[in-house]
Amino acid sequence: MPGTAFFWRDPALPHVESRRACHSRACYKPHSHPTFSIGAVDAGGSIFTGSKDGKVALGNGSLVLVPAGCVHACNPLPDAVWSYQMLHLDAQWLQAHAPALDDDTATVLHCPRLYAQFCAMHALLFSTASAGEKNAALLAFLADCAGARADLLPSERKPLPLQLAPVLATLQARPSASLRQLAQAAGLSPYQLIRAFRAATGMTPHAYQLNMHVNRARSRLQTGAALAQLAHELGFADQSHLQRVFKAHAGITPGRYRDRGS
Repeated sequence: MPGTAFFWRDPALPHVESRRACHSRACYKPHSHPTFSIGAVDAGGSIFTGSKDGKVALGNGSLVLVPAGCVHACNPLPDAVWSYQMLHLDAQWLQAHAPALDDDTATVLHCPRLYAQFCAMHALLFSTASAGEKNAALLAFLADCAGARADLLPSERKPLPLQLAPVLATLQARPSASLRQLAQAAGLSPYQLIRAFRAATGMTPHAYQLNMHVNRARSRLQTGAALAQLAHELGFADQSHLQRVFKAHAGITPGRYRDRGS
């Protein structure tokens, strides 16, 4: 049975986006989101990387809380399929409405009650209920999420080395800057920059750039952007290049992502 994916977005609730994937074999490169993400495993098994515990096995009913900017990946077991649900929340909205969840380390929860509540809330998002009802259910779930992990020790935030601050500033100003330009900004050789950047962020500079492009593509696709124009805007060689990179990060082609969210 081929895998299927369903997206939900509502202009009345711009701070949340939802996804369901059934019988999926999609594998993801290590990546990050500008959003706070919550995933739930409905069937099958997978391996999650990105928490302080290293690789963590997930099964039916597992929940994963992934902070904005946290490099992670979650892939099915070899030669197997899995089904899951994914929720993405605007990071600033989360900080204002559920600050207890605003952390920098991914958390895995195995709580049947919380999983059942997540499923009910997620189903409500896909229903014809009012925006007010959906938002109330979301806030209630987040409050219970915070309670479920309240006994976990807070993580120690690791500030980015000051030497790399000019690199991130360059990437924000020029997302397609070359490795040599980034190395010059940091006063390092390209090889030194790759090692230092990977140690600090979990990605090489090139992987970080691709991840930035994919996250920008997500935002533009939600407005119905044309793929050829988007590929040009983001500095991809062509539309096919955009499609390959986007699918490797999101598990779905940009065209399907755009059309299924409409």
